Amino acid sequence: MASNAQQWWCISLVMLGLVVGTGCRSLVPQQIDALQLYTSPELLDAEPQIQRGEPRKVLDAAGWVWGIPSKILLWDRRVDNHRISPETEIAISDYLAVNGLNTVRVRLNQYRPGDDWRRLVKNRSVGAPWRYTVGTLSVLGETVLPGRLFGGDHFNPFTNTVHVYSDIPAIALHEAGHAKDFGRRKWKGSYAFLYVLPIVPLYHESIASRDAVAYLESVGTPQQQAEAYRILSPAYGTYVGSTAGTFLPGYANPAYYGAVVAGHAVGRFHAHQALHGDATASEEYTMLGLATIEDADAKIER
Repeated sequence: MASNAQQWWCISLVMLGLVVGTGCRSLVPQQIDALQLYTSPELLDAEPQIQRGEPRKVLDAAGWVWGIPSKILLWDRRVDNHRISPETEIAISDYLAVNGLNTVRVRLNQYRPGDDWRRLVKNRSVGAPWRYTVGTLSVLGETVLPGRLFGGDHFNPFTNTVHVYSDIPAIALHEAGHAKDFGRRKWKGSYAFLYVLPIVPLYHESIASRDAVAYLESVGTPQQQAEAYRILSPAYGTYVGSTAGTFLPGYANPAYYGAVVAGHAVGRFHAHQALHGDATASEEYTMLGLATIEDADAKIER
C-alpha cells in the first residue's frame, strides 16, 4: 500500500512539473492570426447567430447534477450549470463581432439537432469526405448524447457551431477561439481529424486559451482576466493529464488528477499576477481600438 501511495505522489509531482512547464506557455496571451477567414457563405441565414434553449426545469436540474464531477474538477459551480447569464452571452457576442465570425452559430444550452444536421450539409468550407464521415459521427454523437443533459462545452468544426452549457465567459471565449482558429484553416477536416491523435489536443487547446486570455487582457477587467486563468489552466490540465495517461496507462488516474491540481496552482498564480498588475497585457487586441468590453459594445452599436 505504501508503495502505491508513493507511486501516486511521484506521478503527481511529475505532472506538477509538466503542467508548470506546458501550462505557463499554454496561457501566454497570443491573439490568433486570422486576417483571412475561409468560411462558407451558405451558413449565413436569417436566424439569430446566438440562440438559447428554452428553460426546462427538470431537464436542466438533471444536467446540473450530471455536471457535478466537472464542477468539482474545475472547482466552479457554474460549470455545466445549464443557465447562461446575459454576461456570458454578451462576452461571446462581442468576441464574434470583433473577429468577424459571422457564420458561427452559438447554442446556449440549446438542443437543436435538426439545424445542426442542416449546417453540416451547408458547411462547404469543410471537404465533403470529412463532413460525411467524421462530421456525421460528431453530429450523431451530439444528437444521441445531447449536451443539454450531459453538458460539455465544445466547438464542432463540421457545423461551425459553438455549444455552451457553462455560465463562465472565459469558457465561452475559449470555445469561440476554436471557431476562430478553424476559420483561418483551409484544410479544416484534416485539422479536426488530427485532434484524435495523442498530444495534438494540447496544441489546439493552447491556441484557443491563449487567444481568450489575450482578448480579455485587452478588453476585459483584471477580475475577468483572473477568472480566465483560474478556469482555463486546470481545464488545460485535464488535457495534459489525459495525454500522460495515454502513454502511462498504469498511472492514468494520478497523472490526470495531478495535472488538474497543478493546473489550479498555475492558474491561481497567473490570476494573482493579473489582479496585481504584474501580468503583461497583450497589445494585439488593443490595436483594434478596444480598451474595454464596454468599448467593444459601443463600437459594435456604432
